[in-house]
Amino acid sequence: MARLYVLVFIALIVLGAIALISCLSADDADIRALPRIAWVLVILFFPLVGPIAWFLAGRPATATGGTPGTWRMGGGFPEHRRPRTLAPDDDPEFLGSLNPEKSTQDHELFERWEEDLRRREGELRRREPGDPPREEQQPEA
Repeated sequence: MARLYVLVFIALIVLGAIALISCLSADDADIRALPRIAWVLVILFFPLVGPIAWFLAGRPATATGGTPGTWRMGGGFPEHRRPRTLAPDDDPEFLGSLNPEKSTQDHELFERWEEDLRRREGELRRREPGDPPREEQQPEA
């Protein structure tokens, strides 16, 4: 008989601890019926009834809003909590990173590379076949 009492006592402690952790980790807006502090006191002062009451009446509704394994549109998140990604043209940080001066500098660098490429191709065309290649100076970047 003593073993049964020890087993029931351990079960009550585990049930109370799980209910307390669940209560303390729930969002304030999602807790039903009573404020969080009231639920903590109910769970602590009424060892069997408190945790059962929390799981039946106070705990937030499940994230999916249905039975486990079912699919809901939007991943089960309410519309106001659904994670959103911004398109580049809506992201102020990205728009601020677009520097028109840098774009102009990149364009000038590209033009210099194109000019250097045209010059080298012209030199290759003018050279006769069989001539050894000349050592060229590297352009400054």
